[in-house]
Amino acid sequence: MARAIVTIQIMPDSPGEDLKQLEQQGLAAVEKFAGKGETKVVVEPVAFGLSALKITFIMDENIGSTEPLEQAIEKIKGVASVTVTDVRRTIG
Repeated sequence: MARAIVTIQIMPDSPGEDLKQLEQQGLAAVEKFAGKGETKVVVEPVAFGLSALKITFIMDENIGSTEPLEQAIEKIKGVASVTVTDVRRTIG
């Protein structure tokens, strides 16, 4: 059973979006998709007051594509886009 470390970037619609609310809903979608596990959230400034959320989590590779997770997060009110920015296999 191989595991992968995945980082997704969530871009809000505008600088005025509540990032804490988006974070909570994004983490709930990740947990539903990959199960409970370690996650890390970073708020990354982009430009002109806009910040993106980057959520890193561990998932079983047998789950397959992250596309269902991306589609679920894109449906959250206030989300402009979702992008998988990094996928790596874990060792050990």
